[in-house]
This record gives sequence, structure tokens and C-alpha cells, in this order.
Amino acid sequence: MVRNSFISVISQKENEENRGSVEFQVFSFTTKIRRLTSHLELHKKDYSSQRGLRKILGKRQRLLAYLSKKNRVRYKELIGQLDIRETKTR
Repeated sequence: MVRNSFISVISQKENEENRGSVEFQVFSFTTKIRRLTSHLELHKKDYSSQRGLRKILGKRQRLLAYLSKKNRVRYKELIGQLDIRETKTR
């Protein structure tokens, strides 16, 4: 399995202190999603992993919706740092 070279957005010190923060949870879900996606490229019929991927995507989507409602600035920074959503051209 190919590992994505993904630089941690959150520093190691903050990592230990803020494991429950929305940003850390979205970050950890994003790394899991990227790992599962590369796994599913090799194993297309692994339906259990596909189901797990859909569940993680849903969790991340709910967290991002929560963050966008609560603090739009933090949401936009996180989206930009993780490069997970496309920016609108308008």
C-alpha cells in the first residue's frame, strides 16, 4: 500500500493537548480516508472497507458542517490546509 506523504497541519505539542478538537478529528479522518482510498484502488471488491470509508466520510462531513456553522474562519483555514474541498470560482 502506498502511503501519502502528508505533512501534519497540527504540531505535535498541540496534537497531544487538543485531540478532541474538531480540527484534529477532521485531520485524523482525512488521513484515514486517504489511506482507505489507496487501499481500495488495489482491492476494488473489498466491500467492508468501502462501507467503513462511507461511514468515515459521513462523520467528517458532519464535523465540517458543525465547524462551518460555529466558526467560518477556522473552517476555511482547515479546508485550505487539508485541501479537501474545491474552492468556488465566484
